Amino acid sequence: MYKANIARWSIFGLLFSTMLTVQAQESLEHAIETQVNTDSAARQSQQQIDNLVDETTDLLTEYREVLRQTQSLRAYNEQLEQLVNSQQQELQSIDEQLINIETTQRDIVPLMMQMIEVMAQFVELDAPFLPAERQERVVQLQALMSRADVSLAEKYRRILEAYQVETEYGRTIEAYQGTLDVNGQSRTVDFLRMGRVGLYYLTLDGMEAGVWDHEAGQWQRLPNQFTKSVDQGLKVARRQLPPDLLVLPVKAVERAE
Repeated sequence: MYKANIARWSIFGLLFSTMLTVQAQESLEHAIETQVNTDSAARQSQQQIDNLVDETTDLLTEYREVLRQTQSLRAYNEQLEQLVNSQQQELQSIDEQLINIETTQRDIVPLMMQMIEVMAQFVELDAPFLPAERQERVVQLQALMSRADVSLAEKYRRILEAYQVETEYGRTIEAYQGTLDVNGQSRTVDFLRMGRVGLYYLTLDGMEAGVWDHEAGQWQRLPNQFTKSVDQGLKVARRQLPPDLLVLPVKAVERAE
């Protein structure tokens, strides 16, 4: 009887132990499944978080780029505004200059015409050196004033240039050949211009010399003693001799009372 009870308790214990093992295994499997589900949910949550972080990063990058472009556009617009203001000021200045130019043209054109007329009279009344060249220069200036394709500044420059040439005549000496009419006879001679102090001629054979008498308005023959001096002056002007003292007759300018 005692042994039979022991056997029953053994079987019961075995069954109970088996039941506990099965329950423990089920609990373990359930715990594992729960952990797996938790891990999966955690991974999904982490993936969602990562996706949100990526989206946030992209949005932040896009925002910064938009902000940079906005700042760049604002700086560009400010620069354009300054440029427009500068151009408006420049246009206003140009308008004022155009008005001044019109006024200047009205004032300077008569002055330029008067300058050319004065030069023409001066050439006519001056000693007759290089007459054709100087008269042609005046004619060219008169024709220049009628040309529409030449600017006012260029016309004025040409007039000043002509005056400069006339001024240089008073500070230089020059030798050139030309035609001389004396007593109805035309002959080729050498002319010697000593600034505007004296104008002389020497025949090609070197036998006759003369000087321009401004008061009389005609040529006067010089005594033979001055022929050599005129010849020497011609050679100095042509740089055939070094500069030297020349003895030539010069009519003194009378002092006005």
